[in-house]
Amino acid sequence: MSFKTEPTGYEKTALSDLQGAWVNLRNAVVDEFGFPNSDKLLFQIDEAMSWESVRNLNHMKSTLLLIRNITSQTESPEEVIFWVNEVKESLDGTFKAIASGKAK
Repeated sequence: MSFKTEPTGYEKTALSDLQGAWVNLRNAVVDEFGFPNSDKLLFQIDEAMSWESVRNLNHMKSTLLLIRNITSQTESPEEVIFWVNEVKESLDGTFKAIASGKAK
């Protein structure tokens, strides 16, 4: 009986970039928590990072649009706005990678 071994190297992909951007956005909201609608943002970020959204990137895209609307209508900290934009760029990159066959 053979056991599957853990790979020693990992390939950086569009999906790993996307995951990292979401984690950084969530951390920025937690670090700055207390600004208007920070609780709503945290809820929506957790929704976007949920298994349902990861399996359906169009759902993630819709949730990101809602997050962008909340941050644009609120006095969100610059760090939060920066990471919202990074998530948007990473999600766009993921869709491009999928379209080109580089991600599934």
